[in-house]
Amino acid sequence: MVSEKMYELGTKKSTIRTIFEFGRKRAAEVGEENIFDFSLGNPNVPTPEFVRQAAMDILADMEPSAVHGYTIAPGNPEVREILAKSINERFGTNFAGKNLFLTAGAAAALTISFKALCEEGDEFIAFAPFFPEYRCFVESVGGKLVVVPAQPEDFQIDFAAFEKCLTPRTKAVIVNSPNNPSGAIYSEATIERLTELLALKEKEYGHPIFIISDEPYREIAFDGYPVPYVTKYYANTLVCYSYSKSFSLPGERIGYIVVPDEVSDFGKVYGAVAGAARVLTHVNAPSLWQLVVGRCAGKPSDISTYVKNGQMLYQGLIAAGFTCVKPQGAFYLFPKALEADDYAFCERAKKYDLLLVPGTDFGCPGYFRVAYCIKTETIERALPLFKKLAAEYLSFA
Repeated sequence: MVSEKMYELGTKKSTIRTIFEFGRKRAAEVGEENIFDFSLGNPNVPTPEFVRQAAMDILADMEPSAVHGYTIAPGNPEVREILAKSINERFGTNFAGKNLFLTAGAAAALTISFKALCEEGDEFIAFAPFFPEYRCFVESVGGKLVVVPAQPEDFQIDFAAFEKCLTPRTKAVIVNSPNNPSGAIYSEATIERLTELLALKEKEYGHPIFIISDEPYREIAFDGYPVPYVTKYYANTLVCYSYSKSFSLPGERIGYIVVPDEVSDFGKVYGAVAGAARVLTHVNAPSLWQLVVGRCAGKPSDISTYVKNGQMLYQGLIAAGFTCVKPQGAFYLFPKALEADDYAFCERAKKYDLLLVPGTDFGCPGYFRVAYCIKTETIERALPLFKKLAAEYLSFA
């Protein structure tokens, strides 16, 4: 009667969303202030005033049909030129508007890219820990997700394990840096080694292997830690970007795909991106928000709250007895759970109304994710509860 696969996807919610919804119900019982919800990566930093002002000016001054009407499928040509110029100024690249395809956020950018590249039997490689929706996105277009186990000491790439995952069926490798959920940033040495290996495998297999660089957290990098722009290291790279995190606009769904001239057969790849968007019914990205990000291109993001929250939470968890790699970016910590069963650990945490996400969902059993894009005061009040949780495990020892 209906697609069983779609029914399963629609009725079996992601663990993150399930925990978030549990938190909403629990808040109604005990009060919002008594729930410590670290489940969802929903930015708490206010949308910048310059974004709000740009939207207001556009709505006040421009012809409504120009603001709310369709654009051409790849997006407003003027906006794409502005964004390409901004990327070039920041990263020393040489893009033009024709290299960008505007999308309804990063999820659309990723799914369009997977759909554009995927042929029957193709494999897409992700490095654990990884954003769980990668699997859903890849499988929805007929591909297979292959997962490289984590390198937990620093969450860089385990190249010995990675090389074992490469086969002639490998179509693309997904890079997410700064990483959700670990907060790690792939170093330049990691990117160089990755791209050198892929270049060798392209020659060996006789076909392109793409990198899909998923970059919604690019601007959230701490202590001046550099985030390599992957197109400068490897020709067959597609960049998927979103303003959801940098401008705190997750509900507006605006982002883009970069398709460099240097990719193998640019015209075919860009055409496939356009075709995939068409099949997936992405007629055009939201017109108003295309105009807004065009006006705000290159303006800085305020990450001071994430820096403060991350340092406070990291130091507090370490003091409580947790083991955790210090984050270099994004707004997540990925500590080791205090028992092998990370689901059981996260269930026990609910006793203190600490809502945490099991690492198994990110391809990394035995860990848990903590999203610290919440009020600083909430973190301050949560730290004694983490101590109590840890003390329970110490009492078992």
